[in-house]
Amino acid sequence: MQLKIVVYSKSACPQCDTAKSLLKARSLAFEEIKIDDDEQRMAFFEKCGPSVRQMPQIFINDQRVGGVAGLQAAFAQLKI
Repeated sequence: MQLKIVVYSKSACPQCDTAKSLLKARSLAFEEIKIDDDEQRMAFFEKCGPSVRQMPQIFINDQRVGGVAGLQAAFAQLKI
């Protein structure tokens, strides 16, 4: 199964580093998009939904799974 994984992250973010490490440990390819500008990040959060206020935000096949906990739940659901 080919997965399209996009990780929206920011610099100096321990949770972002954890998410990327989890993906690398499973040899899953992903695209990283860094949003370090506060204004751009707030605009991105608005597009994601009212409850989104932290990084990383991870999308698998264009579906938002959320942060590290959402990524781990997706691993379990997809059996990867």
